[in-house]
Order: sequence, then structure tokens, then C-alpha cells
Amino acid sequence: MLLINHSKVMCILSVCWGLVATPVHAKVPQVATDIPPVHSLVSQVMGELGTPKLIIPPGTSPHGYAMRPSEARALQAADVVFWMGQDLTAWFGRAIKALAANATTVALSESKDLIRHPYRTTKNFDTHAHDENKNEHEHEQKDDNLAKIDPHLWLDPDNALIFLDVIATTLARLDAIHADTYLTNAAQAKAALEVLKLELNTIVQPIRGRPFIVFHDAYHYFEHRFDVEAAGSLSIGDASSPGPARIAAIRGKVQTLGATCVFSEPQFEPKIIATVIEKTAARSGTLDPVGATLKPGPNQYSQLLRHLAHSLLTCLR
Repeated sequence: MLLINHSKVMCILSVCWGLVATPVHAKVPQVATDIPPVHSLVSQVMGELGTPKLIIPPGTSPHGYAMRPSEARALQAADVVFWMGQDLTAWFGRAIKALAANATTVALSESKDLIRHPYRTTKNFDTHAHDENKNEHEHEQKDDNLAKIDPHLWLDPDNALIFLDVIATTLARLDAIHADTYLTNAAQAKAALEVLKLELNTIVQPIRGRPFIVFHDAYHYFEHRFDVEAAGSLSIGDASSPGPARIAAIRGKVQTLGATCVFSEPQFEPKIIATVIEKTAARSGTLDPVGATLKPGPNQYSQLLRHLAHSLLTCLR
């Protein structure tokens, strides 16, 4: 006769039932981003599911940055990394390979159907160059690549519409349980961005056709989208004061172009622009391509575009 230990049978059944009845808790991917505008777009798509880690904080140059230990750990822990791409942050690409080689990596600049502009090479736009942090490797651009594609693609909101789709589909693929949430959040963010485009068009309408000069050629995407093209750039390579010959050349450009306004950027001393426009009719203003003074988060991207539009309006009007 077969003897059955009923207590053991009940124990086994209870364990099996526990395995069946226990709900599966999906893990939202750990996400890292490079610059604040990308962080903002990813935050909009993730919504309440999670907050991406921002590796390059506001107020620092994306072209060269030495990560703090906490930022390196956040990158190392990431399941997904969204970044703008090699042309903007070459050093960040090296950091991904070293710290997050197993993460899903998405360079948004490689998305399909983006609007792309080359750096302007007319006589009024000086050769564009970036100075990387001295602790980083030498910048990899060569002279024969100076006219390559401008990497500030996020400043055209039509490109941001594409980025939102790429971010949402990537997260939906990796986290299927929350796929509907990612896709719904992206659709809502795109609808809000379409409304913002109409608002920005209205803001800049009174200043179209008024000549201005930017510090360096970083705003072509915004300018082209809203029909407020700059007349030239200063392109001072670093934050040090230019010499007398350089000042004279830049001042001559301001006068020749009849510039209403000359724009600096937050990381540069305002006195440089004050020196440049001295004895001219031009005023000074500030433009910021990444949002150095803005709080990171889902609203940062729309605030960035609004700040650009209002900065142009304030100075040119």
C-alpha cells in the first residue's frame, strides 16, 4: 500500500499555488540621459513611472565634462541610455562604452527623418569650434569636417516630435507591461508641443527680419523653424577676452550687418559682449541652447524654447 504524507503534499501545493497567485511586478528600466533637453523629453515619456538620471547637470558644457562619482554610478546602473549623439558629446560616448556597455543605448541624432542643418559657412559665420574640458581628450573634429551637421537638433521642435516617438517605442519594447503608458505620454507631449509651436510663432512674429548676431552658430534649428535667421556669429573660441584686433574685427561685423542685437551665452562673461558693441548701435542679450539656468524635469524643454523666443523678442524689439 502506498502511504501518502498529506502534510508534505499540502505544503507542495501551497508553494505551487503561491507561485501562480503572486502577481508579477514589472521593473521599470533605469534610464540615464546626457543633456537637460533630452532628460526633459524622456521625463515626459516616463511620466509617473520613473525619473531618468541626468548625467550632465545644467550650467556645464556638454562638449566636455568630468563626471562626479554619483553620476558615473548612475550611468553604470542604467538599463537604457538616451543621448544626443557623438557630434555633440563625443566624451559621453566613451563613457557609455566604459560604464554602460550592456545598456540599451539610443543616440537620438541617428533617428530617421530628422531635419538636419550644416554649420553655416558664409563669411559672416566664423568657423565653428568647441573647446572640450582640458581633462578630456582632444576634440576629434578635423578641419575637413568643420562644415558637418550642426548637432543642436533639439532646438527644432519638429525634431523633438521624432525624439518623443523614438523614446516611447524604445521604452515600450523594453518594458512591455507599461508600453501603453509610454505611448500615451508621448502622444500627449507631442500634442502639447504642437500648441507650443503656434505660441512661439506668435511671440517672434514682430521681430522677423531684424538683424542680430549670435555668440556661436548653435541656434540655426530654432531660427529656421521660426523664420528668425541670425545675420552672423562671433565665435569666440573660449571665455577669455579677445585681443584688440579681434575686437575690431567683430565690431566691424556688427556695424556692417547693422545688427540690432548681439547675443552672449550664460557661460561667457557679459563684459566680452559689452566690449564688442561699444560705440555701436547694437544692444546685448543672452541666448542659451541647453537651459543652463532652468530646473531639470519634464517642463524644461518647453521652457527652453520659450526662453529663446522671449530673449529674441526682448532684445530685438
